[in-house]
Amino acid sequence: MNQEPEKIRMYRYYDLIMVLFVTVLILSNIASSAKIVDWGISLFGIPLAFDAGTILFPISYIFGDVLTEVYGFRRSRRVIWAGFAALAFSSLILAIVKILPGEAAWQEYAGQSAYDSILGGMSTGGIVIASLLAYLVGEFSNSVTLAKIKVKTAGRFLWIRTIGSTLIGQGFDTLIFVTVATLLGVFPWVIWGSLVVTNYIFKVGIEALMTPATYLVVSKLKQAESEDYYDQDTRFKFFAMN
Repeated sequence: MNQEPEKIRMYRYYDLIMVLFVTVLILSNIASSAKIVDWGISLFGIPLAFDAGTILFPISYIFGDVLTEVYGFRRSRRVIWAGFAALAFSSLILAIVKILPGEAAWQEYAGQSAYDSILGGMSTGGIVIASLLAYLVGEFSNSVTLAKIKVKTAGRFLWIRTIGSTLIGQGFDTLIFVTVATLLGVFPWVIWGSLVVTNYIFKVGIEALMTPATYLVVSKLKQAESEDYYDQDTRFKFFAMN
C-alpha cells in the first residue's frame, strides 16, 4: 500500500531501526580496524582470514533490506545517508583523540601504540576512505536492487530479492573496501584475495542464514506500520535526504 510521495507519515519503528542500523555500522567498522581473524582453514588454497567487522557488517545489510522492503527506497536512502554521516563523524572524533597528548599513567598501561593499533584504523585516511566509498556503493546498490526486484516480482519471493540484492551489494562493498584499503596501505596485497573471498562468502552466507529472521521482522513490521511500499514510480536519486 503506497503513499503519495508528498504525504508525511509517522512510523512507530522507523527511528528505532535507523538507530540500530547506525550502531551496527559504526561497531563493525571499529572491529574491522581492530583485528584480523584467521580460522586456520583454506578454500581452494586461499586462507579464510577476514577483518572482525565482517561478523557484524552483514547485519546492517539485513536492516537495509528491511527498510527498503517495508518503507521504500526514499526512506531507506535517508537512513543510508545518516549512517554515512555518523561513520564520518566517528572517524573524525577518533582522529582528534589520536593526536591529543596522552596522560602519563595511561601511557604506562596502554600507550599511544595500543590506541593506534586498535582504533587507529578508524582514524586514518586509508580505512576511512575505503569504508565510506564501499558503504555508499554497497548500500545503495543493495537498496535499488531490492526495490526493483520487488516491483518485478509483485512482492513475491522475498528471499530472492534479499539474497539477490546482497549478492550485488556485498560484492561491490567487499571489492571496493578491500581494494581501496589495500591501495592506501591498510592491508598488505598478499592477503587481498583472501580478504575479498572470505569477506564476501561470509557476508552472503550470514544473509542467507538470516533469511527466516528477515521474513519474520518484515512481516511484523508491515503489520505494525500498515505499510508495504512498492517503488513503482520512484526516481532513484542518491543525493537527496527527503
